[in-house]
Amino acid sequence: MEAIRIPPEEVTLSAIRAQGAGGQNVNKVSSAIHLRFDIGASSLADDVKQRLLALHDSRISKDGVLVLKAQQHRTQEMNRFDALIRLHELVNSVALPPKDRKPTRPTRASVKRVRQAKMQRAETKATRARVRPET
Repeated sequence: MEAIRIPPEEVTLSAIRAQGAGGQNVNKVSSAIHLRFDIGASSLADDVKQRLLALHDSRISKDGVLVLKAQQHRTQEMNRFDALIRLHELVNSVALPPKDRKPTRPTRASVKRVRQAKMQRAETKATRARVRPET
C-alpha cells in the first residue's frame, strides 16, 4: 500500500524556543518546532482517523489534536523536516488495519508432554509427603 499523503494546509507549524543546554543561542533563537495536526478535521480516511485516535499516545489530546515537538536539531528547517517526518511515520503506522488473529490449538504431542510433566511433578511432590505414624 502506498504511503498516506497529508496536505500541508492541515498541519500547523510554529517556532518556539528549544529547551535544555545550549548557552546564549538557545535563549535567543526559536529553533524548536511545535507541529499541531487536528485528526478529526483532517482529510484522512475515517478508519485511519479511528486507529490514530485509538492510540494511547500522550501526544494526542482529548480533542483529537496531535502535538509533536521537534527540537533535536540546531536549525529550524531541520526541526520542521523532522516533525513532518515523524507525523508521516505515525500516520503511516496505522494506515493498514491490523490482521485478524486466527486462534490456534496446541498439538496432541505438546498436550501429551504437558500432561506427562504434570504427572512427573505430582509424583515428585507425593514422595515428599509426610509419613503418618500408624496407631
